[in-house]
Amino acid sequence: MAISLAEINSLRKKTQAGLMDCKKALEEANGDVEAAMEILRKKGQLIAAKRSDREAAEGCVLAKVDGNFGAMIALKCETDFVAKNADFVALATAIIDAAVANKCKTLDEVKALTINGESVTDAITNRSGVTGEKMELDGYLTVEGENIIAYNHMAGNFLCTLIALNKKCDEQVGKNIAMQVAAMNPVALDEASVSQETKDAEFKADIEKAKQNQIGKAVENALKKAGINPAHVDSEEHIESNTAKGWITAEDAAKAREIMVSAAAEAEAKLKPEMIENIAKGMLGKFFKENCLLDQAYIDDSKVSVKQYLQSVDKELTITDFKRFTLRAE
Repeated sequence: MAISLAEINSLRKKTQAGLMDCKKALEEANGDVEAAMEILRKKGQLIAAKRSDREAAEGCVLAKVDGNFGAMIALKCETDFVAKNADFVALATAIIDAAVANKCKTLDEVKALTINGESVTDAITNRSGVTGEKMELDGYLTVEGENIIAYNHMAGNFLCTLIALNKKCDEQVGKNIAMQVAAMNPVALDEASVSQETKDAEFKADIEKAKQNQIGKAVENALKKAGINPAHVDSEEHIESNTAKGWITAEDAAKAREIMVSAAAEAEAKLKPEMIENIAKGMLGKFFKENCLLDQAYIDDSKVSVKQYLQSVDKELTITDFKRFTLRAE
């Protein structure tokens, strides 16, 4: 049967599918709109299944606040072209609006919501059918608090942060902290918030770094004492390359290899556990200062910490929670 342009446009408005897809679905359904919608829905599911092994590395990250509740989502897709499509962004916006309105606490709760007469899961599948790309909802994060600020970095929909402060303050102050989180990517609020597992792993790694640093210094000194430039023999590749260039002799190359082995063994045998642990503790302290939000140097004035910056605004002002999500590799 002949399908009119008005019928095609009507179905397109209801489904956001392409004109040709709507035309084919109506023809297959003999003009039955409900049946055509089901055909398009199944097509979306088919595409989603075919694309399940593809990587959805692009997308749209949005954050929203309603009173004492804030949330952010990442609706992912495969290409930047689709990520910037107005309909795709509109779908992400509708999802975050519904999630915040219902104060959803988990991703599963968000997926079960209904928007425009269908579940969020179905809406994403259907949109996937329109674009032909894999899509998935990911990165649903929430915060609750007295004063919440949402920040969308450069309004680019690829990096968002949420900050919860313990009391009301000037809006710019909250935005400054939200930008701090975006720029510096802290792993925890303060030292007490860092998990013991992370602390143990960092300390173990710092112990090993401290040992290698001490051994490395001893080897370097031994090489210099023998009249060999440590930079010329810092790897086997460099030794071979620099020997070929004539920068070091074959005799010095052999001598350097011997010194590196003997000096390293001697230095390792002389390592004092207490000294190594003290060095590692210092390194762990640096980790906390660089990765704990309240202890980080404030981005607009590195002479003060974030905590000191907040106290300069209000002695009682502090951060109670924060969240950050980005689509970019870091």
